[in-house]
This record gives sequence, structure tokens and C-alpha cells, in this order.
Amino acid sequence: MPLTLTVQTTPNAPRSEIVGWLGGRLKVKVKAPAVEGKANAELLRFLAERFGVRPHAVTLVRGETARLKTVRIEGAEAADLERVCPGGP
Repeated sequence: MPLTLTVQTTPNAPRSEIVGWLGGRLKVKVKAPAVEGKANAELLRFLAERFGVRPHAVTLVRGETARLKTVRIEGAEAADLERVCPGGP
């Protein structure tokens, strides 16, 4: 079963990084600007790298133009959250 996460994004950061948890949402800063889908692409690439899955295994389910997004990660489990961002939701 794929892992589904609610992610709050902040675009145009100096570097892509996981900030932590905010009320059950994973807060992530991405270095790309929120223009022409660049921030979404960077978010998906970054999460794939952090969870150790192939880039196409991470998909945006909801929130294409919003800061609050729903992301599905194939090949990841809830136990992976503790490794990627300790102190989970």
C-alpha cells in the first residue's frame, strides 16, 4: 500500500529541506520557485530522494496550485517517515 502524505510547501527557499511536522502535515521547503510547476517538480524529486524511491514513484494527488498538497509515494511505508523526519505526526 502506498504512503499518502499531506505536505505544506514553501517555495523559493535557499535549499530544499524537510522542516518538520506541523499538525500532522510534513512541512517542506523547496528551492524552486512556484512558477510553471517548478516547485511541484522539485518537491516530488526531493521526496523521492529522501524516501529512496524512483522519481516516478512519487505523485501529486491534490494541491497542484496550493501550498497544501497531498502526495502519494509508492514503495514507501509509514515506518519510513521516522527515518525521513523523526517525531512524526
